[in-house]
Amino acid sequence: MQRALSVPLDNVLSLVQSTSLTRLVADSVESLILSGELAPGAKLNEVALAERFRVSRGPLREAFRLLEESGLIYQEKNRGAFVRVVELREAAELYEVRAGLDATAGRLLAERINAEQLSDLRKLTDQMKTVDKTDVDQFHILNLDFHDKIIAMTGNLTLTVTYRKLAKQLALFRKRNLMTPMAIPHFAQEHSAIVDMLEQRDGLGCGEALYAHAQGGRQRMLRDGELAGVSHGC
Repeated sequence: MQRALSVPLDNVLSLVQSTSLTRLVADSVESLILSGELAPGAKLNEVALAERFRVSRGPLREAFRLLEESGLIYQEKNRGAFVRVVELREAAELYEVRAGLDATAGRLLAERINAEQLSDLRKLTDQMKTVDKTDVDQFHILNLDFHDKIIAMTGNLTLTVTYRKLAKQLALFRKRNLMTPMAIPHFAQEHSAIVDMLEQRDGLGCGEALYAHAQGGRQRMLRDGELAGVSHGC
C-alpha cells in the first residue's frame, strides 16, 4: 500500500491562509474595477492598494495574477498592472458568446427548473415592472441579477463560471447599455415572457427568446457606440 505524502501542518495552514488572503484581495480589487472606481486603462498602484487593504505586496501581486487570468487586468513588464480596456469590437464579440450561453441556459433550465426557482424569477420580473421608467440604475441591477440567476439555476458549474467571467469583461466596456426611459417597461415584459416559457417547460422557445434578448443588447451597444464615436478596435 502506497504511503500518503506527509505535509507539515504549519505549511498547510500557511498555504490555506495565503490562498484565502489572495482571493480576498483579488475580490476587493475586482469590486473597485466593476464599480468604476478603477476605470478601464487605470494603472493599479501597488503601494496604495497594499496600504488600503493592509496587506504586503506578495498577496497583492498574486491577486493581480488571478485578475489577469479572469481578463480584468493586464500586466506589462517594468510598467505594472492596468485595468483592461475593452474596445467596441471585442465587446460585440463577447456579446455574441453571451447570447449563445444565454440560449443554452434557457434550454437547460426549462428541463429542470423547480417551483422555488420559478417563484424567485417571477419575483424579480414583478420588481422590474414596478421600477420607474427613468430609474435605469435600479433596472440594471435587477437585470444582472435575473440573468445570473438563470445561469446559476441550471446547476452547470462550467456554464456559470464561463458566463460570469464573460459578464465581468463586458462590464469593462460599460456598466450598461444606454436605455431610453420607455425601454424599461419593454425589457420588463421580455423578462416576464422568458419566465412564462420556463414555467411551460418550453426549452426551445426560452432559448430563442434569451438569444434574441442578448442580441438586442448587442445591437443597442453597437448603435450607441457608433453614435458616441467609440472605436471598433480595428
